[in-house]
Order: sequence, then C-alpha cells, then structure tokens
Amino acid sequence: MSVTDTTSTTTTTTTQTVYTASANADADVDWDALIEAAVLEKQVPADSIEIKMEENEAEIAAYEEMQTLLQDLVSALDTIRGTDNSLTESDDVFSLRDAYLTGFGDVDAESAVVVTAEDGIDVATYELKVLQLATSQKVAGDVFEDSTAGMDLSGTFTLALDGADSEEAVEIEITEGMSLDEIAEEINANSDDTGVSASVIQISDDEYKLVLSATETGQDIVLNAVSGNDIGQALGLTDTSGAFVNELQASQDAIISVDGVEVTRDSNTIDDVIEGVTFSVYQETGDDSYISVEISNSLTSIQDAVYALVDAYNAYREWALTQQEVASGGGASDDAVLFGDSILRSTNSDIADGLSTVIDEDSMALLGLSYDSSNYLEVDDDTLADALLTDLDAIEDLLMFDIESSSNDLALLARNDAMPDALSLDIEVDGDGTVTSVLVDGEDGLFEVSGSRIVGVEGTAYEGISFVFTGTESQTVDMTFTSGLVENLYNAVNYYADATDGLLTEIITDLTEQNSDYQEEYDSIISSAEDYRDYLTTLYANYQAQIEEAESDLAYIEALLDSGD
Repeated sequence: MSVTDTTSTTTTTTTQTVYTASANADADVDWDALIEAAVLEKQVPADSIEIKMEENEAEIAAYEEMQTLLQDLVSALDTIRGTDNSLTESDDVFSLRDAYLTGFGDVDAESAVVVTAEDGIDVATYELKVLQLATSQKVAGDVFEDSTAGMDLSGTFTLALDGADSEEAVEIEITEGMSLDEIAEEINANSDDTGVSASVIQISDDEYKLVLSATETGQDIVLNAVSGNDIGQALGLTDTSGAFVNELQASQDAIISVDGVEVTRDSNTIDDVIEGVTFSVYQETGDDSYISVEISNSLTSIQDAVYALVDAYNAYREWALTQQEVASGGGASDDAVLFGDSILRSTNSDIADGLSTVIDEDSMALLGLSYDSSNYLEVDDDTLADALLTDLDAIEDLLMFDIESSSNDLALLARNDAMPDALSLDIEVDGDGTVTSVLVDGEDGLFEVSGSRIVGVEGTAYEGISFVFTGTESQTVDMTFTSGLVENLYNAVNYYADATDGLLTEIITDLTEQNSDYQEEYDSIISSAEDYRDYLTTLYANYQAQIEEAESDLAYIEALLDSGD
C-alpha cells in the first residue's frame, strides 16, 4: 500500500507542476504586444526614409519660396529691360514715352489738349495751336404739344451722314400712331448705321422738339423723303427743298497748327500728323497762345521701376537672412532650412556681383542706391530724382544692354542671355546683294541665313541672337556688347529662377522625383511589415490554439486523476 501511495503521490505532483507552468505561460503572453514589437522592428527602415522625405519636403518648400521671390525680382528687371530679348519690341522702360505739356499765353494746356505717345518714338518737342474744334451738326424740328401722343404720320425717309454712299443710307419707316418719342426711338435704333441720333427736348410742359445730331464731327446730316408723308417737313426739320430749317450747330473740321503748319481734320482726335503721337483737342488756344508738347522718356515709369527693383530685392534679402539665422543654443534655427546651402550662397554672390556692375565709372550710386548694415537696398529719393532729370543717358548706359558696331548695315534684333563681349562677322553677298554666308572669326556653321536675317544656330553659343543685314557689299562687321547692371542681374537671377530650365527648377524636380522613389520604398517596407503582421497573427493564433488544446487535454487528465481518488 505504501508503494501504491508513493506512486500516486508522485504522479499527482508532476501533473500539477506541468499544469501550473502552462497556465502561467498562457497568462503571461501578450500576443498583441509581441506582434506589434516585431512589426515595429520591421518598420524601422521606413522611419528613416520618412525622415528623409520630410527633410526633402522642407527643402522643396524652401527652394520654391526662393524661386518665387527670385521670379518677382526677374519681373522687376523685365520691366526695365523689356519682357524678352528682342530689341525691336520697344517694351523696355526707356522706350516708354510721356507727353509733357506747357502752356504759353492765355491757355490752360492740360484742359486744351491730351497728348499720348507710342513707345519707342523719337524724343522731340512741338509747338501746338488749336485754332478750331471739330463739331457735329445738330438740327431741330417744330414745337409739339405732346411727345407721347400719336402723330398720324406714315412715310419712309433715309438718314445718313454727308459723304456716305447711297447704299449706306438707311430707310426709316414711320407708321401711323407713332408718337414723337417713338419716332426718336426708331431713329436711334438705326443710329449705328446712319451716324445720326435723335432726342426729344422738353422746352416746357406742353412744348417738345425733336433734335437730330450727327454722331461724327465734321459731317452733315442728310435726310431725304422716300415715300408717304414727307416726315422731315411734317416734323419741321426740313423745308420744301429738303434743307434743314433750324440748324442748332453747324458741323466743322478741327484745325490745329503744329510747328507753324496748319492741319485740318474732321475729328478732334488727330493721330496722323506726327507718327506715334495722338492729339485729342478740347479747347481752342487762339492765334496768340500755344502749347509746348515735349515727347520724352517717361521719367515716372523709370523711377517706379527702380523702386520696384529695390522692393523685389529687399523681399528676397529678407527671406535669405532667415536662412542664416542661428538658434539660441547654437546651430541653425528651425526656419533656416537652407542654412549653409551652397546654391543659396552662390545665388547671393551672383546677385551681389550684378548689383556691383560699373559702367564708365558709374555704379548703382548714380541712382541713389546703397546697402544698409544688413545689405538691404536703400534709395536716396533726391539723388534718384536729380539723376533722372540731369543724367538720364548715364542711367540708361548703367542699366541697359548696349552694342557698338563698325557698320550701320547690320542691326541686332535679338540677344541671348549669354552675349559675348565682342563678335566679328564676315558677311559674304553675291552680285544681287543677297547674303550667301556668314562666318564667325572664320568659322562656319554658327549662323544661318534667311533672306536678310542672320540667325544663331540652335545648340550653339549664338542661339537666340539674330541680326538683319541691309547692306549690298561683302564686309566684316566688328561688334562689342556691354551688359549693364540690370542685364547682368537679370542673367544671374534668371539662371536660378527660370520656371522652365532654371537651376532651382532642376533641384526641385530632382528632390520631388527622389521623394517619389522614397515613397515607393517606404510603401514597400510598410506593406512587407503588414504582411509580417498578418503572418505573426496567424502563427500566434495557431500557438494559442495549440496551447488551449493542451490545456484542455491537461484539464481532462486532471479530471481523470481526480476521479481516481
């Protein structure tokens, strides 16, 4: 019995120990935590990629802001130099023209005339007299007691202005019952074609008149009866001969005198006396007074363009300084994404070089420009205003692109962004004066000929340069080119800022493409980690099932053993 008791006791003790260990293991295992830890470990490489993507996004945003500010600077420079490299568009600020008026004698120049001038025309001064204003003919009919009552008239007449072809005369039909107001409305419905408008003038409570007015000055109204009642006579506009009875205002031409030469026109807006100049006259000056009309550079536009350039530069400078800020504890501040960036440094250096341009010993100081302690630009308003009045040619030489040529037969039409300092063209023509070949310092294939045009070949350093040749003999033309402050600054800034092929566009594109690659790699890692999560979930579920099955078996065995007691 003692043997049996011992065996029973041993068996019971062993079973109890196994069960306890299994139960504790089941209670202590946090399957979700194990899975999450394993998945997180798989995702660690993705975390570093995400950091790189965030860094790239920050750089992209910084470069985009830099590009926008530089493009604003380019826009300000374009206003001064012209919006493209063409030298024939006359869209640079020095081609803009204003008319400055000064009255002499008993005349208010600003009230008497408005003068506009097209860009690029020659600077000149003219003496203007307004001797007569152009007027339009106005005629009136009889007085009627009511403008709304039917007039019992029916008939057709034509209206036109003097000088119009008979086919251009428009027939106006009046029907019975139409009132004076309705007759005026019918005339006005056709005024675009006839050149005649109508109005009903109320003289008193029971007095109304129809008034016809020519819409053009210097031309008479022509009214002819066609059929039915003679409407002109019935309304008191014309007599039996067809002549107007009551002419309120006769038509007449405008007469002006420009530098002593009298000119007659049928309009008060005269744009064909001096090419590119339009005179809109409003008051007569008389013979003893005159207006001095000075067509000159638009000094206000030049001044505004300089201020705009300063504002655009300072806006960029303000941003650039934020990229150099140091945190209180040392190192770059949070906003200084491009701290120490080589592209930013080279951009700032190239801008400084452009602003330091000197032409004939003149620098930006000629314009009253200088740097403050933070390298912002400042403008001395008085210096700028004085220079515009006294040294305009020097300002243009300092800022703009210039060419000197040994021949007047060759004109530069367009330049590129990298003009050489000098260029020598050997131009050969045949017996008809047609250009047959163009060599550059003896080298062929750099320019192609199209009629009188000489155009830089695509892909060469001369792409974008074009000339027009007006000569008839072969010759060598030597040219020198000078790029002023604005030209140099434009070429420097546009190299970085150009939206199509600027350096910043390339960098932003590369970073964006790099992030696309990073995103694919990141997504692949995350996808693999999630697949691993699914695998572990299935695996641990199997473990759990096996454990639960083992526990079930153990419970069954224990129950059998217990029943044996």
